[in-house]
Amino acid sequence: MLERLITDVAIVAVLGAVAYRLGALDGKGIFSAALLGLTVLELGGLYPFLALLTFVILGVLATKYRYNEKRKMGVAQSRGGVRSWGNVLGNGLAALLFVVLEAMSKKDALWAGTFASIATVNGDTLASELGKVFGKRPRLITTLQPVKPGTNGGVSFAGELFALLGCLVIAFFALPLTQHKLQMLVAVIIGGFIGVNIDSLIGATLENRGITDNNSTNFLASLLGGLAGAGLFYALS
Repeated sequence: MLERLITDVAIVAVLGAVAYRLGALDGKGIFSAALLGLTVLELGGLYPFLALLTFVILGVLATKYRYNEKRKMGVAQSRGGVRSWGNVLGNGLAALLFVVLEAMSKKDALWAGTFASIATVNGDTLASELGKVFGKRPRLITTLQPVKPGTNGGVSFAGELFALLGCLVIAFFALPLTQHKLQMLVAVIIGGFIGVNIDSLIGATLENRGITDNNSTNFLASLLGGLAGAGLFYALS
């Protein structure tokens, strides 16, 4: 037990150092990500940890992709794409809650919730960062009126495709944890995709009115996306 903990701490520490070196997270972001990642690794094991790690890697790549072009458009992430503790919790706290609940109950539906919440934030990040570049005619999700790229609640065909791809990538990490593989695959993909669009709905309404910010929007969307995934898995099983 102690040897495993030491190994896990070392893994998280190395990954944190790499993330800091690459400019993905600042100091507070590294600390919060290390605590969250270590807890997920200890309670949930390797697969949810790898799913979160994949989200971080893809998020960094998508954020850096054609960054100067996005900066000129006025839609690039601030601080050169460096994120802090608020973003870490906004994107990872829901997954952590599902991992804790799964560790207590040992229910596959909560694995679906875990990975659907990660699929939500992964799909949302890819849709947002790549949709700004490839989604030339975004529309507000609530009214379908044309909006500028980067507008809260703006969606595009390209963005939706990237969201679906982001959910699919995360869904594969859930398959080794259940015998109901098809149900899990469907639940995570659809639950995550629902969560991505809930994020857009919250952005177009609550966030645009100043009731939520980007981090709380991400948390609510990933929580609701996770619940959708858990509910779908339960219904399909």
